Amino acid sequence: MKLSTEISGLKLRNPTILASGILGETGGTLLNVARNGAGAVTTKSIGIKPKKGNKNPTVLETEYGLINAVGLANPGIDNYENEIKTALKSKIPVIGSVFGKNKKEFVLVSKKMENFGVNAIELNMSCPHARGYGVEIGEDKKIVYDIVKNVKKTVDVPVFVKISVHTNILSLAKNIEFAKADAIVAINSLRGMKIDLDLKIPVLSNKIGGYSGPGIKPVGVRTVYEIASNVKIPVIGCGGVMNGKDAVEYMMAGASAVQIGSGVYYRGVDVFKKICDEIKLWMKKNGYKRIDEIIGVALK
Repeated sequence: MKLSTEISGLKLRNPTILASGILGETGGTLLNVARNGAGAVTTKSIGIKPKKGNKNPTVLETEYGLINAVGLANPGIDNYENEIKTALKSKIPVIGSVFGKNKKEFVLVSKKMENFGVNAIELNMSCPHARGYGVEIGEDKKIVYDIVKNVKKTVDVPVFVKISVHTNILSLAKNIEFAKADAIVAINSLRGMKIDLDLKIPVLSNKIGGYSGPGIKPVGVRTVYEIASNVKIPVIGCGGVMNGKDAVEYMMAGASAVQIGSGVYYRGVDVFKKICDEIKLWMKKNGYKRIDEIIGVALK
C-alpha cells in the first residue's frame, strides 16, 4: 500500500501531519512525533515576540472533545531557531506555524521561519482564543488576501493558510486561492465554552476556548468537501481525526492529507503509526493501492 502524498511540491511519506498546538513547542517533541510515524510536523504557532498566553485553567476535557484557551503562548521567533534546527533532523517536512496582529508581523515571522529552514509556512488566521490575533483577522477576507499575497512575495517555500468556520468559508477560500496560497488547512478549533454549575461561572479563565476533537469532525469534513468542490489548490483536513477511517473520510471529501492534534491526547504520540496502519488495513479491504485513488472520490 502506497501512503505517500504530495502537497504543492511537499512530499510526505504518509498523509498524517502533526497539527499546530500540541507537542510542537520544542525541537525535541517534534522529533519524537516524527519517530512515531508522522508524515510531517507543524510547530506551535510562533509570533514576533514572546507571549505568555492566558492564565490557568486553559485546557479541559468535555464529553466529545477538548476545549483549550492557551492563548498562543510561545517563545517568540528570535528564540526559536534552535528548535527548528533540531526538528529538521527528523528528515520529514517541518511546517512553521506563524501568527501576527497585522501584515507586517506575518511577513517578518514567515521570512525568519524560512531562513531557519522550514519546508513550508502555515499562517494561523483562525485561533479562537487570542484577542487581536487569529480569528479576528481570518474573518476579514480582504485582510487575509493582503497577508497571504505579501507572505507569498516574501518566501519561496509553500504557504498554507489555516482557517476556521466562523466566516463565509467559500468566499474566504477563493480569496486565499486568488492570493496564490499553496494549500488551505481546514478547520481550526471552534469557539466553545463550559460553565461550572456549582460556581456558576465559565471554567476557562479566558471564558471562551477552542473546541477540538471527535465532536467537530462532521463540521471539518463538510468544510473540506465544500472547499475542495470550489477551489483547485490542495486542502489539508483537520478536526477530530482519531483513527484511520476518520482520515479516509477526510480524504474522500477532498483532503490530500490530515492533521492530527487531539488524537495525540486520546491515543498517544504513536497515533500516527496507528492511523497509518488502520488506513492500510482499510485500503486492503476495499481494493485501494494508493492514497491518491481515495482523495476526492466523494466529490465525483
